[in-house]
Amino acid sequence: MAEGDNRSTNLLAAETASLEEQLQGWGEVMLLADKVLRWERAWFPPALLAVVSLVFLIIYYLDPSVLSGVSCFVMFLCLADYLVPILAPRIFGSNKWTTEQQQRFHEICSSAVKTRRRAVGWWKRLFTLKEEKPKMYFMTVIISLAAVAWVGQQVHNLLLTYLIVTFLLLLPGLNQHGIISKYIGMAKREINKLLKQKEKKNE
Repeated sequence: MAEGDNRSTNLLAAETASLEEQLQGWGEVMLLADKVLRWERAWFPPALLAVVSLVFLIIYYLDPSVLSGVSCFVMFLCLADYLVPILAPRIFGSNKWTTEQQQRFHEICSSAVKTRRRAVGWWKRLFTLKEEKPKMYFMTVIISLAAVAWVGQQVHNLLLTYLIVTFLLLLPGLNQHGIISKYIGMAKREINKLLKQKEKKNE
């Protein structure tokens, strides 16, 4: 068991080091984005909401086709991939890179690797469920997709995308400030109260 843990730890360290090497040119930008997403200043959440809202208002106004929208998005990614490693050192100054920043950059890359591993793990569990319990897999997938299709039918595509993107961008800050755990705790307490009341009625 210990050997397996060591192997997993070594593999995680190797994957993290590889990702750090690939994203080295994006270091300063990633640290800045991390500060914004974790709400290090009180005005970051409203600023984030304002920027996302402005982008989606522009998309709504221009009303591009799906093909045009995807092409523009990929073109923007290609430009960023080319320009950011060139411009970032000039804007932020590579000589200001400290040990603390390097440690935070390492933590961000490690978190990204762990998130990717979790996603792959869930994907593998889904296929394991398909092999071991095909009926449960079938019912779960059909019900989930039907629910998503119903939501998609009720809510406008752009509005739904806006809500999803906004939630994902606010999620790190909500998690960092304990807001999610607070409301999950409140929901658990309410559920426990309801269960206790039901048990008393049954008695």
